[in-house]
Order: sequence, then C-alpha cells, then structure tokens
Amino acid sequence: MTVAEVIRRNGTDPAVSARDFLLFDDRRWTHAEYYAESIRWARLFLELRDPDRPLHVAVLLDNIPEYLFAFGGAALSGATIVGVNNTRRGAGLVRDLGHTDCQLLVTEPRHCELLAEVVPELEIPDERILVTRRWEECEPLPFGRDLDQACAEVGERLGAAFEEDPQVPVDAATRFCLLFTSGTTAAPKAVNIGHGRMISTGEFIGGMMQVGPDDTGYLAMPLFHASSQQCGFMPALLQGARLGLIRKFSKSQFLPDLRRYGVTYFNYTGKPLSYILTTARRPDDADNPLRVCYGNEASHRIAAEFAERYGCRVIDGFGASEGGFGIARSPDDPPGSVGLPPDNVKALRPDGSECPPAELDAEGRITNPDEAIGEIVNTAGVGKFEGYYENEEATRERTRNGMYWSGDFGYRDRAGYLYFTGRGLDWIRVDGENFLAKPIEEALLRHPKIYLASVYAVPDVSAGDRVMATIVVADDFEVDGEELYRFLVAQSDFSPKWLPTYVRIGRDVPMTPSNKILVRELRRQKFRPEATADPILWLERGDARYRPFTEADYETVRAGLASAGRDNLLEL
Repeated sequence: MTVAEVIRRNGTDPAVSARDFLLFDDRRWTHAEYYAESIRWARLFLELRDPDRPLHVAVLLDNIPEYLFAFGGAALSGATIVGVNNTRRGAGLVRDLGHTDCQLLVTEPRHCELLAEVVPELEIPDERILVTRRWEECEPLPFGRDLDQACAEVGERLGAAFEEDPQVPVDAATRFCLLFTSGTTAAPKAVNIGHGRMISTGEFIGGMMQVGPDDTGYLAMPLFHASSQQCGFMPALLQGARLGLIRKFSKSQFLPDLRRYGVTYFNYTGKPLSYILTTARRPDDADNPLRVCYGNEASHRIAAEFAERYGCRVIDGFGASEGGFGIARSPDDPPGSVGLPPDNVKALRPDGSECPPAELDAEGRITNPDEAIGEIVNTAGVGKFEGYYENEEATRERTRNGMYWSGDFGYRDRAGYLYFTGRGLDWIRVDGENFLAKPIEEALLRHPKIYLASVYAVPDVSAGDRVMATIVVADDFEVDGEELYRFLVAQSDFSPKWLPTYVRIGRDVPMTPSNKILVRELRRQKFRPEATADPILWLERGDARYRPFTEADYETVRAGLASAGRDNLLEL
C-alpha cells in the first residue's frame, strides 16, 4: 500500500469516513474532510510546480493542521515533503532548502521574519512561498508581498475548484519525505523515506502499541521528526483512528491535553517523559485515558516511574532515524541496557571485527572499555535504510561492506545485552584516567529527584579535564550540596574521579526541538557566569559537599587557567 491509498480509503469508506481524524483546539476534521483537504493541497502543489524540477515541498510550520494537510497533499500528488527544523537559521536554513531541491515552501506568519533574512538567497520565488494565516494574525509579509494578498491567494487556490483527486500514480518506492538527521556533528543529512517504509513502520509501531480504530494519538513532538511522522501520524491513519495535535510540547499541558482529547497513545523522542515527571505529583495523575507510550531515550527508572504515575505502559526503543535497525526494550532487561538485540546487531571495531564482551568488576563498572566499546552495527544488512538524498559518500560510509553502521557506540555484556555509550567516543580524562560520561549520567539519574543529566568535560587548571554535569530536577526540589555529595559517593559503582567538579542546576537548558539536550552548547557555556544564569554548585578538592559557585570563584578558576596558559579553553 501507499500513504495515498490509505488516505483515499479512509476518506471514502463509509465505515471510516465520518469518524473524527484530526483534533486541534476546538476544531475537528473527519477522515472524509482530511481527504478533501489533502486533495486541495495536492492540486495546489501540482498547479504551482515547475515540471522540470522534482516536486519537493518544504514545510516550515509548528504543529498545526496545515502540516498534516501538506502530508496528505504530498501523498496524493506524488510530491516529497521536506520537514524543516523550525530552529534552523541563516545559512543553515538556506543550505537545507537548497540541498533538498525544494521548489515550494509552506509556512506561517510567525516564521516569515526568519525567512525574510534569507529570501534573497533562496531558490524559491516569492509566489511559491505559501503562507497560511488561519491560526494567527500578523503584520504584512516582510519580504515584498502583502500578507493579506498572499493568504487570499492561497485560500482562493484551495477553494471549491480543487475537489477532484488528481490520482497521480505512486508506489511503495515513491519518495514520500526527506527527513533531516540531527546534524550534531556535521551538516544535517536528508534521509530518503518512501511510501512503503512509512506504511511498514506505521504498521509495526502501531502493532506494538496495539492501536485500533477507537484510539487517539497525541502529536506533541515536532512533525519534522520521524517519531511524529511514523509513530504518531501513521498508526492513526492506518487504523482510521484519531489524532490530537498541539502546536508545541508543554509539560504543564500534558495531562490536561490527555483528558481534553481522550488520548490513548503517545509517541515521544528525547526527554519529554523526564520533563513531565518534574511537575508536582497529584493524586489524580492516573485518572486519564492514556494506556501506552512509545519512544526512545527514557531510562529504566524514568519509564517505570512514568508508567506508575500515569497508569500506562511505556515501550522504550533504541534505533536510528535511518531505519538501519531497531530494538524494543523489556522491563526485565538489566538497568542501563537498551535491550537484548538480535545476534546480527553487534559492536564492531573500525576494521569490522567484533569487540569482545564487556568485563565488569564487582561494582558493575566496565574494566575493558577500550576493547569492548565499538560502533553499533547491523551486520545482516542495511534494514529499512533507503540512503541519503544527493549524498552518495555519506550513504556509502553508512552502508560499507553491506552492513548498516549506526554512528552510535556501545558494548554488549556476556549475556548479550546492549549498552549505549554515546554518539561518539568522547572521553573525559581526569588525573590520567580516561572514562565515558554515560555511567556518571546513569548514577546521577538514580537520584529520585533528578530527571535529566548531561555530563561533559571542562578544562582543569593543571592539565586534562574536570567533570561537569547539568541536571534538571523536580520543580519542588531544592538541591542540597551535602546530600548530593553523599548520594554520589554512596553509589557502589561510582569512581571518586567521576565526581563532578561543577553541577549546573538546569532551569533553562538548551534543547533541540525534539527534546534532546544540546550537549555541544553546554560544553561551550561551561561554568562561565556570562553564559548562563542557572545556579552552579562547586566541589573543591578535598571537600565533602557541594557549595554555590560564585563569580569570585570563577575569577579564581579563570586566573588559574590563565597562569597555566589554558584560559583560551574557556571560550571553546
């Protein structure tokens, strides 16, 4: 099947067509109405297209109904949707749109000022920038056209003249969307996603969550991300179910939204479960319709606490947006592991040889990290990965020797369980000893009031590194420096050299739109007072408690780094 066939089926089958599909604030669209909107957008795309170029449609929107209408329009017109990260700016935004050969752009007034800065550099003419104003008012467009006129043009073209399905032939191999990677280490790559993969992933994830026609999904993650596209939108579409849509994720609105929309399943990516858990617990938290969540990056403790508090099941998986492999974790798996992978998923050295199993000491610490940690690879093939758009070099690197090399690193224990150690081998070196950040993060997350933790290296006065941690705690919790120190040193598997010298109490942590901590930005900010207003605790050598890190302390540390010729590291 194709996405187009599913939309047509839902829109014309009397058993499905009159059922609600999309809920947004107080508005509702049935499956038949969604089909009609999709037809209008498909016809608009076809009317405006340049037939000599690929029909690639960029979407620069928050989570509003037009995003899903554009999905439907792309499916029926044979177009390719390019979901644009709405935090991209300047040259990065121009590069993303140019690299993916976008000839149309759908946006809304709140993003027009951003576009105005780069319109002269875009290959998309003004008349192919489609502005929808249904959900907000604003001043005239800042790049040469009157907003009212532009919106009126879009409205007229979406009118009654576009009632006939264009019936453009598509098949399972037709490209449905281009999905950008996170771009944390290089320019984002665009992953090819065909209609067939959209269907098969939606069926698989929907099956795990047991989504049926009476379910309601909750689209709170950004729609340019694979999670919302394949794990939120597709299961509901395939089952003729419903979707509750919100513009942006909000931890305070999560529970009210569950009740308002009657949400039964929730897809997530990154750390939203952790953020939701920082809110004050209420006795009626479990009084909601939610029964299952599916996503990634929730620790065993976070998943268990969320399931208990909200009365639902949490299925946390591990895999890649490219589709090279996926692992679903079981509640009985060892804490810290991402599950028991099939035999074909291994940790390999760069030469393709398999890493030996990890050896653990009596406290559970890995004693052979240099030998046991390798890149996580699907040795049986490339899974569902369909390659990167216009980037053969990156595709070859990801699929060398006929295998899928994920770029993620980890190790397997003697029982075969897989442990993720990071998206690179970024070692921290303290007093001559090398270690990874992940075990320190896991130890911090054992604290019942710490819900997020990111650990990274900052410069030491003499040589090497000091450990710094940024933590996010429950809203009603005040961190006590003495208690935090006692908690960490009481962990049986915690090395004294792992003790963070600096602990930032995150109030305004830099995050990606998909709720992942921007570690590179934390590394840049370090403990500089001008870089963050968050409170920082400091553990001086020989102390047995953390105390507030003051501007006078910073000047002392900076002077020490300067005397060692290392103060330039503060700005890196």
